[in-house]
Amino acid sequence: MRILVVEDEPKIASFLSRGLTGEGHRVDLVTDLEAARLAVRVESYDLLLVDRMLPDGDGLTVVRELRREGKRTPAICLTARDRVEERVEGLRGGADDYLVKPFEFDELLARIAAVTR
Repeated sequence: MRILVVEDEPKIASFLSRGLTGEGHRVDLVTDLEAARLAVRVESYDLLLVDRMLPDGDGLTVVRELRREGKRTPAICLTARDRVEERVEGLRGGADDYLVKPFEFDELLARIAAVTR
């Protein structure tokens, strides 16, 4: 599976990239909203893993834009924003799932399997 990871925290980005690659996925990593916008227009992804707090905006924005264009690429928000209102906003904004940091990698893998079934 080809996965776009949108994450600006180097340790988390590296953890995700190593772990997902180790599971056999091809991973592209970007660290800001503008790079994510470019990546989804240039490449085709099977899944997006999107941080909401990026240096240049909310990563959910790229998911909303894709949904407006009619694209159904599965998307999971990975974020420290843990209030119920923020989770609801993420799901209503087009994310297929919402996982609060810190999280267990096995849970992320299970959620990936669920949203890509």
